[in-house]
Amino acid sequence: MTGSRIRARGWGWQHAGRGAPALAGLDLDVEPGERVLLLGPSGAGKSTLLGALAGVLGGEEEGDETGELSVDGAHPSSRRGIAGLVLQDPEANTIMSRVGDDVAFGCENLAVPREEIWRRVRHALDAVGLEVELDRSTAALSGGQRQRLALAGVIAMRPGLILLDEPTANLDPAGVVEVRDAVDRVARETGATLVVVEHRVETWLPVVDRVVVLAAGGGAVADGSPDQVLERHREQLAADGVWVPGLPVEVPRGGRRPADALLELDEVRAGRGGEPAHEAVSLDIRAGEALVVTGPNGAGKSTLALTIAGLMAPVAGAVRATDALRRPGEPAAVGAPGARRSRRGGEGPRDPSPFRWRPRQLATRIGTVFQQPEHQFVTPRVRQEVAAGLHALGMAPADIDHRVDGLLAALRLEALADANPFTLSGGEQRRLSVATVLAPAPRVIVLDEPTFGQDRRTWTELVRLIASLVDDRGCAVVAVTHDADVERVLGDRTLRLGEAR
Repeated sequence: MTGSRIRARGWGWQHAGRGAPALAGLDLDVEPGERVLLLGPSGAGKSTLLGALAGVLGGEEEGDETGELSVDGAHPSSRRGIAGLVLQDPEANTIMSRVGDDVAFGCENLAVPREEIWRRVRHALDAVGLEVELDRSTAALSGGQRQRLALAGVIAMRPGLILLDEPTANLDPAGVVEVRDAVDRVARETGATLVVVEHRVETWLPVVDRVVVLAAGGGAVADGSPDQVLERHREQLAADGVWVPGLPVEVPRGGRRPADALLELDEVRAGRGGEPAHEAVSLDIRAGEALVVTGPNGAGKSTLALTIAGLMAPVAGAVRATDALRRPGEPAAVGAPGARRSRRGGEGPRDPSPFRWRPRQLATRIGTVFQQPEHQFVTPRVRQEVAAGLHALGMAPADIDHRVDGLLAALRLEALADANPFTLSGGEQRRLSVATVLAPAPRVIVLDEPTFGQDRRTWTELVRLIASLVDDRGCAVVAVTHDADVERVLGDRTLRLGEAR
C-alpha cells in the first residue's frame, strides 16, 4: 500500500451560521507517506481540515467551501474509505455495541474477507493496548479506552491516510506512549500518510518529519521540519498558544487556606450496574481547595466524579453534603464581582445526599463539566447556552446579561456568542461547557478533563479561572485529569485511584 497525496490551493471552509471562516486561503502539499504534525491555536481550523480530508464536512447546508482540496487527485467527499479519522470526542467514534464489532465495522465496509477481518481486529486491539474481550460492551469503556478503540478501528482498516484529532488527550501517560508507538508502527508498515492534530507537541515530535502551523482563521504560517519550525518560530508559537517543548507554564496561586468541608465521602465506591469501579474512598471536599483525581484509564475516575456531583448514587458508602453546602446562599459569580449572596437555590435541601436533591438545589450548589462537552448543550447559540440555566432559575434579565457577558469574556468566547455550540472546536466547546456550569455560581465544581483540547494560551486562562474560583471565591474544585500540569498547578490534594484513600 502507498500513502495518499494531499493538495490544497486557497482552500477554506465557513460553517453555516458563522460570521467568519474556520479556515481560509490554505495552500498545502503533503506527499505520500509523509507524517505531518498540524499545530495552531484553539479554533484555528485544525479539526475542520481533518474533517474535510476525511470527506465528512457535509454539503452546502453545513457550510461554504472555497478553493480546492484533493486527496489522490479527487475531492475527499468522493474518496471516502481511503482515510481513517479518529475524532476528538471518543464517544463520537463509537458505532457498534460490542468492542470486536466496532473495530471490524470499517473493514466490513471495505469488503475485507471475513477471516482476514478478525485477524486484523485482534492485531489492532493488541497494537493499542486495549485488553478487553471482543464481546465487551462499548458503553462500559472509559473515555480513554474508547479512544484506543477508535484508533484500533482505523488501524484495522489500513487506510492510505490516517487522520488523528487529539488522539491521546484522554489517555494516561503510559497509554500516550503506547498509542503513539502503535501509530508509528502502522504508518511504517503500511506506508500511510499521517496527519496528527495535537496540542502537546513533544509527544509526536519523535515520529513526525514535518510540522505545519495554522493561523486562526487563516492559512499556514509555518511549515518545515520539526527542528526548523520550533527553532525559527519558538517565541511566536508560544505567543499563539502552541505548547512549545521546554517552556513551562505557570499560574500563580493565592494563599487561601481550606475552610469548611462541603462534601464528605465515607467509604464510597462508585460504579455502574451495581459493580464498583474502584476501591473505597473516604475524604472531605473542602471550600477553598482543589482536589485532583488521577489514575489509569478505566480506574473509575469519571464514575467517581459523577457520584461526587450527585448525578449517580454510590454503589457502596455515602456522599453527604454538610450544612455549609446545604444552606441557601452562594459565592459571588464570575462576571458579577461584588454581587450579593442570594437565595436563588430556594430553601436548602434537608436530605444530605446530593443524589436526592431537586435539579435547582443541585445546580446552585454542585456544577459538573462532563468529559464530552456537547452532552451539556441544549440551545442553538453560545450566549443562549450560558444563559439557559439562569433563566431556569428565574434570574432577572439584566443580571443574566451581566453575568453571561462576564463569563464569555473570561473564557475567550465573546466573538462566538452567536455561533452554534456544535460548530465550535473541541477546545471552544470545553470552555463553553465550563461557562454554563459556572453561571449559577455553585460552591462545588466537578470537572472531567477540563483542559482537554486547549492550546497553551486558553489552558492558562482556563486554569487561572479555576484557580481563582478556589483561591478568591472559596469554591471547592474536583478535577479529573491526566494533565500533569493541571495536577502541579491546581492540585492542593491528589487522589490517585488504585493508590490512595
